[in-house]
Amino acid sequence: MSTKAPNPVDKYVGSRVRMRRIMLGMSQEKLGEALGLTFQQVQKYEKGTNRVGASRIQQIAEILQVPVSFLFEGSPGSNAKGEGFGEAASPAYVSDFLATSEGLALTRAFTRISDSKLRRSIVDLVEQIAEREAAAQDKR
Repeated sequence: MSTKAPNPVDKYVGSRVRMRRIMLGMSQEKLGEALGLTFQQVQKYEKGTNRVGASRIQQIAEILQVPVSFLFEGSPGSNAKGEGFGEAASPAYVSDFLATSEGLALTRAFTRISDSKLRRSIVDLVEQIAEREAAAQDKR
């Protein structure tokens, strides 16, 4: 049996579904129930191993309370500006980071900090840690 690699756009849309679902604090099971599917099917959509049909994409977007375009913003091969958004799409590493539970938790917590100087200090700290990590990697 040959295994076909998932289409990059299917993987990307799946990662956007996962990111938004996690942002809402929704489980795969809850999304599956709302769609009339099992959590395993949602998991396959999120990994890009199963393609999502147009009507299902619209249904997912409604449940996740986003426009359908949200699921495609910044996808491989898309227009760099996005359709009518006037800004360049986020680099892939931003989407990848926000698709992780750690990335979302950090983003949520960081945005709750109202003191701009404290936020800047946190960014400086993280940048220093990253520089030390990179230097340590270079020595290996």
